[in-house]
Amino acid sequence: MAKPQADIGIIGGSGLYNMDGLANIREVRVRTPFGEPSDALIVGTLDGVRVAFLSRHGRGHRIAPADINYRANIYALKTVGVARVISVSAVGSMKETLKPGHVVLPDQFIDLTKRRASTFFEKGIVAHVAFADPICGVLSRTVFKAAQSVGATVHRGGTYLCIEGPQFSSRGESLLYRQWGVDVIGMTNMPEAKLAREAELCYATMALVTDYDCWHSGEESVTVEMILATLHNNVAQAKRILRAAVPAAAGTRSCPCGSALQYAIVTAPEKIPAALRRKLQPLIGKYLKKP
Repeated sequence: MAKPQADIGIIGGSGLYNMDGLANIREVRVRTPFGEPSDALIVGTLDGVRVAFLSRHGRGHRIAPADINYRANIYALKTVGVARVISVSAVGSMKETLKPGHVVLPDQFIDLTKRRASTFFEKGIVAHVAFADPICGVLSRTVFKAAQSVGATVHRGGTYLCIEGPQFSSRGESLLYRQWGVDVIGMTNMPEAKLAREAELCYATMALVTDYDCWHSGEESVTVEMILATLHNNVAQAKRILRAAVPAAAGTRSCPCGSALQYAIVTAPEKIPAALRRKLQPLIGKYLKKP
């Protein structure tokens, strides 16, 4: 097996299109059986740790949330050796206590997306991964400690509601979601988190609060201008957190994320077509004997 090119993947969302501090940088363009990733992987070392950075929307913010090729993005990170992914996303707050500028590390998701491919397993192979706890607790705890160390106002835990977009919520929707008790709202972490689990990657979300959506009677309804005004400071803070988190996250994994597929594949091995075996080899190869 080839030596991993990177150990930790960073997926940058709105405003985070590059990673400060990377040394020995090179671009890696990965071809995947699911199409093209959002952009080339920027592979380098960050304080001695091999990192692969991927701009979720592409450099220049070219790709809308529903048009992101989430399968290609996760597959590409997997094939260069990434075992842990820190996902950075801009979100709206659904609670008074989560203010613009704060960082939230959610541990649950509600998926309201409608037209996104959300699994690697289809057309001849079936797998059902456990997703009760979608975030890697070990990785999230590491990011939490890193955020504290750089002085960020950080909240650990909570539910991220993922909508289809690209439009923001109506006021009626926003008030309904508030009744559900969700903490933040965004457009990009689903199906990203589901695919990371299928690929046996540790996954943690760093949600950067930019606004109060449109539920807050004392605040203006969310606009792009509002988001961009807060985003600059949020991104600078996110980079400091990542700089502290990456060295602490590296090393041998002690969580169950790396064996998520061990009992999940329910299709009889002899019934899986050879072409499908080859396509999914980076994900399932260790569990299937050669036919």
